[in-house]
Amino acid sequence: MSGPGSAAPDGPTEQTATPSAAVPDAVAPERAPEAIGRTPFGADPQQLRVPGDPALGEAGARVRRASVGEEPISVEEMASAVADPRCGAVVTFDGVVRDHDGGRTVLSLDYSAHPLAQQALAEAARDVAASHEDVLIALAHRIGPLRIGDTALACAVAAPHRKLAFSACDALVDEVKRRVPIWKHQRFADGEAEWVGAGG
Repeated sequence: MSGPGSAAPDGPTEQTATPSAAVPDAVAPERAPEAIGRTPFGADPQQLRVPGDPALGEAGARVRRASVGEEPISVEEMASAVADPRCGAVVTFDGVVRDHDGGRTVLSLDYSAHPLAQQALAEAARDVAASHEDVLIALAHRIGPLRIGDTALACAVAAPHRKLAFSACDALVDEVKRRVPIWKHQRFADGEAEWVGAGG
């Protein structure tokens, strides 16, 4: 009886694939642990750093933009702000106005900001930069009247490697929604309206 890898009397030798995990260390390409597996959102950012990457500077200097205003914004602008030859990954988040909330159709909305929203946004960005040492950050939140499909929050995070960039961008959006005092006034197709926090 023939089995995998044995010669059949009337055919060629059957080949079996060697799992990558079985490749001896001596011939396997050397990779940092940070480059293997799924991106661990919420994990210790230090575990995502790759030894030998160049320093990118102090936290405050690594926040390239943090603004609140009425002008249209885009992730392309944010990505340009964090472009750097030391970074091989740029992760963006485009928070656009959706046409529904809580099962109701949204027609339009207005964002309003507390006078300290700009300061809170900058502090949130700086804190994420401080906890993620090898990232560059740019973000902007739009206020005023927005239409369905408009960008309300645009972020970009650059890092030498992708996992740190993904993790930092996720943390950045969470911090903005948690800490920045911006509210939206939604108008629904049924004629009703409501105020909700921007994190909603």
